This record gives sequence, structure tokens and C-alpha cells, in this order.
Amino acid sequence: MLIKENNSFIKVKNTHLELNDKPYYFTGTNFWYGCYLGSQTNPGNRERLIRELDNLHSIGITNLRILASSEDSYIQKSLKPTIQNEPDVFNDDLLDGLDFLISEMKKRDMHAVIFLNNYWEWSGGMAVYNKWFNNGKVIDPYDTTQGWTAFMDYTASFYKNEKANEYFRKYIKKIVTRENSYTKQLYFEDPTIMAWELANEPRAGSLDNGFNNLNNYYKWIDETARYIHSIDPNHLVTTGSEGVIGSLLKEDIFLKAHESNYIDYATFHLWAKNWNWFDAKKNDETYMTAEKNAIEYFNQHMILSRKLNKPIVLEEFGLPRDNENYNSGTPTIARDKYYEKLLSVVYDSAAAGAPIAGTNFWAWTGEGRGKNEDNFWRVGDPFTGDPPHEPQGINSVYDTDFTTINILKNHAAKMNILNEKNFINK
Repeated sequence: MLIKENNSFIKVKNTHLELNDKPYYFTGTNFWYGCYLGSQTNPGNRERLIRELDNLHSIGITNLRILASSEDSYIQKSLKPTIQNEPDVFNDDLLDGLDFLISEMKKRDMHAVIFLNNYWEWSGGMAVYNKWFNNGKVIDPYDTTQGWTAFMDYTASFYKNEKANEYFRKYIKKIVTRENSYTKQLYFEDPTIMAWELANEPRAGSLDNGFNNLNNYYKWIDETARYIHSIDPNHLVTTGSEGVIGSLLKEDIFLKAHESNYIDYATFHLWAKNWNWFDAKKNDETYMTAEKNAIEYFNQHMILSRKLNKPIVLEEFGLPRDNENYNSGTPTIARDKYYEKLLSVVYDSAAAGAPIAGTNFWAWTGEGRGKNEDNFWRVGDPFTGDPPHEPQGINSVYDTDFTTINILKNHAAKMNILNEKNFINK
């Protein structure tokens, strides 16, 4: 396996990331559907992809969190088409789309964080692996006789499903050692990739039963990360964790999940609406609580990251439009206030030497727009930053959201200045 000795790969030094012997701080976004736009066949739209990347580049966005796995799901509100239709049956057009996306990112000096699985149902993920490899009956969270608690525990049983993980590692190897058909580089030799992420928001299970699954969870994180490093010595590996809220509400579980020597940096997510801190239809009553809780959650993870002596990334955060409207052109006053406050805390913390490396807001929708009166995505609709199980537009940043974009642009400029300062040796 070829180990690249140059400085073109993003690395960890103490509690910071570095690139070319300088600090690497970034402003990024979630652009999970990028490989779909990159496909040459339906549902691809390469012209739109290029416009989206150019727009993001002009804003100062330098880091994209993207999907490199999706599995054909038995659950209705899931992504289609998928990269894996069944074991060893692949959608080569979508993989070619991933190649094209990465090649276009390279042209713009962007970096990719690539997640390889999903705890949640919207892209198939762990539940589908369980279905494929005989881990009992399937659980559908939208079936009211089963529900979300049962689904979360069913998904988390993936960690001890040996057949499923044997195949998952086979798939990891397929992606990590893939040759990009446009750059002719092997993925593990491409500095455009910043990191491999084990999964989107892996959890040990539900609050009812997850504590019984912790050893399987920790072992899976450590062994999967070690495997990726064994076939790719050049790139970073991280978890994709939501933080303490995704760790059965326990700090020690978050710490244990990230203490493996094979996990290079920590992650956390921040969802004021999903965690019932904020109601866009009751902005006056809930906004200040949401802001206060968000800052406290951020600061909590700065402390935990220092305990780990590792960098950390806030790789998901978002807020609905005013009155939870989904349409472009409607006001974003609360969201803009939230973005500005949170990003100012990020910058101040980074400038003071805190272990925060960057952010990926959720999510860039750009030109995408929902098509249906019920606001839900259907096969053949344009992709937005909101996955198929969520209303299209709920957390979207549109290309016409000029006030939000201006906040992001100003923040990106400030973070880029930090890349010329030397905090790494502090």
C-alpha cells in the first residue's frame, strides 16, 4: 500500500487539522447528493452540479460532506436509485457520478468527507445490511406496530452482525481502492478526500436498549476504523457521531466512542428543531432557548474534545425558515440570526485555539426545489439538501437565500484568515 509522504493530505497535529504545514480551518456544507447529480444518466445533472460547485466556491465553501453508499431499502421514505441494489450488484452510473464529483471538487481545491454507511433509514444503511444478511425480521419505523425504538435497536444490531460487516468491509475496500475514471487516481491516493466517515450518525441503539449494545458499538468503531487505515494510510477516519445526544445522552459514551487510536478526530451535530429546542412557528417563545442550548452544546464538545486531545468538527447544523415555510423567497430571519451567532462562536473559539476545525451546515440545496404539494420527495424529483424522509426545503439553503449566503461568505473569509496563522503548535 502506497503511503504518500507529501503534505497535500489533511492531517491531525495535536488538536488541530493541518494542510501543507499550515492550519486547516474550513467552512463547509452537506452535499450528500453530489454523486447523484454527477451521474451521466438519470437522475444526473452535471450542468447543475458544476453550477452548484461554482456557487459554493464563490461563497468560500471548501469542504463537502458527501454520500458514497446507498442501499435499496424496503422502507418507503428512502432514496432511489441506490448505489447498491443488492450485495455485489452496483449502480456503476452513480459510482461514476462520485468520480466526477470528486474530480470537479479537485479543480476547485475543495475537500470531501465521505460517509460509508447510515444508521438512519433514508439511504438504506445498516437496516438493509441486516435484511441482506439474515439478522431476523425487518423493522419499519413508519409501521405504527413497530415504531422508532424498535427500528433503532434493529439498526444497531448491525454492529454484531458478522456476515453484514464482512460484506460492509468488502464494500469499503471497493470504494477506498477505486480508481477515479476522470483523474486516474486511486481514491486512497487522492488528497481531495479529507476523511472517511464510518456512518452517518451511528448510535448504540435506543435509550431503552442501547446500553446493552455498547461493547458491540465500541468494538465496531475501533475495528472498522482500523480496517480503513489498513487499506488507506493517507486519509483521516472519523465516526459521524451526533455527539452526546447521539451517545445515549452520556459524555463518557461519546468519549469512549472516539478514544480509539484509529479515530483521528471527533464529530458532533446540532439540531435545535429535532431536539425540541426550537419551534419556527413559535419563534418568539423558543428562539433564545434554542440559541442558549446550542452554544452550551457547542462548548460542551470543546471540553470533551480537549479531553480526547483531538480536533472536532461540527458537521451538521441547521434551522427551518420562519414559520417553518419550505419555499424559497420566504423569510429566514430566525435562521440568519442563529447562523450568525453560532458561526461567530465557532470563529471566536477557533481563533482562541479551541479544537474546532470547521463546520458543515445542513444543507446546500442551491437550485433544487421541491415539486409536490405535500412537500415530500418522489423518485424523479430534483434533489435538495433535505433527504427523502423530510419535507423538501425544511433545512435547505437555496441559491436565492442571499442573507444566509452573505453570513456564510463573511464567516468563510474570517476562517480562511486563520489558515495563515499558526495555532497548530499551541
